[in-house]
Amino acid sequence: MKNQFLTLLTLLLVFPACFAQQPKKPNASEIHESIKKLNFLGSVLYLAAHPDDENTRIISYMANEVKARTAYLSLTRGDGGQNLIGPEIRELLGVIRTEELLAARRTDGGEQFFTRANDFGYSKHPDETLAIWNKEDVLSDVVLAIRRFQPDVIINRFDHRSPGTTHGHHTSSAMLSVEAFDLTNDASKYPEQLNATTTWQPKRMFFNASYWFYGSQEKFDAADKSNMLSIDTGVYFPSSGLSNTEISSLSRSQHKSQGFGNTGTRGSSLEYIELIKGDMPKNANSVFDGIDTSWNRVKNGKAIGKLITEIEKEYDFKNPSASLPKLVKAYTLIQQLEDSHWKSIKTEDIKNVISACAGLYLEASAQHNWATINEDVNLTIEVINRSASNITLQSIVNPNNVSISKNINLENNTKFSFNEHYVIDSKAETTTPYWLTEQGSLGMYKVEDESLIGSPETPRSQNVTFNLVIENTTIPFTKPIVYKTNDPVKGEVYMPFEIVPIVASQLAEPVVIFENNTPKQVAVVVTAGKDNVEGTVSLNTPKGWTISPKSLAVSIGHRGETKTVLFTVTPPSSQSEVKITATVTVNGTTYSKGLNEIDYDHIPFQTVVMPQPSKFVRLDIIKKGENIGYIQGAGDVVPESLRQIGYHVAIISPDDITPANLKHFDAIVVGIRAYNTVDDLAYKQNVLFDFVKEGGNLIVQYNTNHRLKVDNLAPYKLQLSRDRVTDENAKVTFLDPKNDVLNVPNKITEADFEGWTQERGLYFPDAWGKEFTPVLGMHDKNETEKQGSLLVAKYGKGHYIYTGLSFFREFPAGVSGAYRLFANMLSIGKEDINTEPKLNK
Repeated sequence: MKNQFLTLLTLLLVFPACFAQQPKKPNASEIHESIKKLNFLGSVLYLAAHPDDENTRIISYMANEVKARTAYLSLTRGDGGQNLIGPEIRELLGVIRTEELLAARRTDGGEQFFTRANDFGYSKHPDETLAIWNKEDVLSDVVLAIRRFQPDVIINRFDHRSPGTTHGHHTSSAMLSVEAFDLTNDASKYPEQLNATTTWQPKRMFFNASYWFYGSQEKFDAADKSNMLSIDTGVYFPSSGLSNTEISSLSRSQHKSQGFGNTGTRGSSLEYIELIKGDMPKNANSVFDGIDTSWNRVKNGKAIGKLITEIEKEYDFKNPSASLPKLVKAYTLIQQLEDSHWKSIKTEDIKNVISACAGLYLEASAQHNWATINEDVNLTIEVINRSASNITLQSIVNPNNVSISKNINLENNTKFSFNEHYVIDSKAETTTPYWLTEQGSLGMYKVEDESLIGSPETPRSQNVTFNLVIENTTIPFTKPIVYKTNDPVKGEVYMPFEIVPIVASQLAEPVVIFENNTPKQVAVVVTAGKDNVEGTVSLNTPKGWTISPKSLAVSIGHRGETKTVLFTVTPPSSQSEVKITATVTVNGTTYSKGLNEIDYDHIPFQTVVMPQPSKFVRLDIIKKGENIGYIQGAGDVVPESLRQIGYHVAIISPDDITPANLKHFDAIVVGIRAYNTVDDLAYKQNVLFDFVKEGGNLIVQYNTNHRLKVDNLAPYKLQLSRDRVTDENAKVTFLDPKNDVLNVPNKITEADFEGWTQERGLYFPDAWGKEFTPVLGMHDKNETEKQGSLLVAKYGKGHYIYTGLSFFREFPAGVSGAYRLFANMLSIGKEDINTEPKLNK
């Protein structure tokens, strides 16, 4: 498993992704750009539906060229997408994609916000989307985001006037944005928000038009653009040596779980935005035309603007610390402002600039990357002033709000290091994504603490504040506690410091399948959050199921250590589906949440503590054949799922695809999007086709028609499309009821399509050779029947099967009918077992 967290505010411009967790260390040019940004008081909010929907060219341009405060409001966290880099789906994928968005914003200089909307999967119409999301709640969140951020300009990624022509989430995001524009300044709308924020009226709203909304470049070129502004986002930044389009490509490439690696471009790059609401700028080159973006927009701000202009003009690239006297004076003036909005924003901005100009390094590091409540934590404090300025460390304030006097004169480039300790408060919350702590609905996350709504992450609670006296002014700098270590390959590695439960537990498998009523041993993994944990582990016992023993003792000596205990579970004699949770009792207190670690290089490491019951399924299933070869694609758990029902599954690399190796298998299964992601498969198709010709079964799961690595996906004509059925409850008709796939060895009925999750399937073929037999028909509301979800063709002695059905989603959800149907697909043509078809009872 893998994933991560973050916490540091971004200064600006570009920092390599590999340093995502390390403190920012801006150079003289980057500091100068940040000073320029201090003098711009204007905001742009870009708004769309998912991670990777944002236009990073515009976000980077607004943040780095215009110097505007720029943010992306993504209505969802992308939980319903696919994962090209690992096995995580749903909630954990949402955590990964959240962090990828934050990595993108660290790169392009923007900020990141969300709503509580849950990405439940592809939706064809906003009517469906808004019904599942709970329109009123999501609209409330959009209004809240606008009131908090106070954008002068909003840019929608999608067109609110075209429902049904694209993803329902996309259109819904624009529709909600347009509606919110007229509500944010009305105190009678969502008045409870005004306890913590104020009303706000954006000046204007745009739609980010482009050729693909018009169907072709030719149609867009011919379109009336009198109501549009054009922005050349291809500007070059000498301070970084990069064009804006190169920065935006680096930003977009952070969406690695979706395969959005992007090659940088150079030269002019026009973006068009169409006015939707508000007045049209008279200056066609500025979205802020007519909006005062100087310090004059703030009462008593004029003097601050004049001072920062002087700082910018006088800036010494060889000695940035020469700017400190006037920067501190500007900081003092900002503290006197009545405008709380800009006061808060510019306070943090100028503190970052002051810290960078002084070459300050302030760090509090723990000995471990996690701890538990009531634990005594040793901290190593490092403070250094790398300037000639007279700076004093007056005191530090630990996470318990205890001030510790220091009064250390920080001499130029002299490192001061000392140790402190504190005890973690007994009421400290576990560090975990706040939107996952409570059970939500299909369309909405549940957030108990309303102050967190919209935040990208759970705020860090374990911080140290350094009170420094600079130019006779006390300025506090707050830093999250971190953990750092040295990796022989990566070098210095940072990890966030987190609070975890004393003990966490989860069943080793999220789904356990019983193909008959034979008992199975199931493993429970127990992880200690501290040293010397002793307790008892138990499982809840659903009706009809037997679990032995009732409890087991567990003793773990060291924090982070795991131990596995085994229970014997006996299922009922008939089909059954239940949820089972592992619980550990320590000193009379019970703990029932699991702990997941998400660890990828492009995003910060993170632990996710959340309830994790496992689904136990007693299947009525028969299978034929035993040995399955699996060619991995973009990541799924199909191999593990097939092992659960008794198949021997071997993972096959492209190099292993030889006639001699394949002859040992009854069937070969190709993972999702393998033909989009595995280059070497282009040279292996004939070997796979020969395997089928000699009597094997080849099952190919869904691919997209974009960037296929092979010319011939099948031995016969097969044309992929974007057809999909998103309603997981859509009626399924049997086009060929007597087909073996529906009858042998398991009798497939309508009951086998109950309980499917997120969708029926995606990217179905829409044209195929006469050799193929379409087996299933299905369609979404008000659409024609799609017949390409499951195609079967005899080829030589074997069978080629192409399926767009979402087995990769149904298997992890323990959908019994999906297992039975897949077993039939693997079994087709195998005569080693002669039995009556098994019904799903």
